[in-house]
Amino acid sequence: MPVYTVHAPRGSGADLSSTDRFAFVRDGFHLWAAVFGAFWLAFQRLWLALIGWIVAVAALELLLTWLGATRGLFFLANLILAVLLGFEAASLKRWTLARRGYRQLDVVVAEDEEAAERRFFDRWAAGRGIVNDQPAVDRGAPPPTRAAPSANFFTPLPGSGIIGLFPEPGGPR
Repeated sequence: MPVYTVHAPRGSGADLSSTDRFAFVRDGFHLWAAVFGAFWLAFQRLWLALIGWIVAVAALELLLTWLGATRGLFFLANLILAVLLGFEAASLKRWTLARRGYRQLDVVVAEDEEAAERRFFDRWAAGRGIVNDQPAVDRGAPPPTRAAPSANFFTPLPGSGIIGLFPEPGGPR
């Protein structure tokens, strides 16, 4: 099952008003990063990683050309770089988020990103004691109320001092 790391911006803090800026990064091999390399880095807006990738590929090509390598060795070297990028794509995303001022909040194990978000926010809200997200409530009118009869279920029987289903100590059940 995939593992996700959860990142939140440092400046605004990890509160209810900034939850839309939380980032979930899946750990593991990223196939599209391995297949499309530079395009994937540009699409993910990993600009410094893209520059590093271009420099690394150009340096490798120049080195192999200088050494007089065969076409098969060029292919093998590029394949190794592509697989390396596929394995390190999540680390590059986390590194970029850290440079942008994000901090890692948690690690979540879930089947997909939506389940990871659900699991994280359930756990996060329970840990903070959040019962109702007031900023998310529509401010058009006050919430509806109803008059509920006040039933007192926990009144002791007269003279027993016992609360519950068994009014007498040691009595019949």
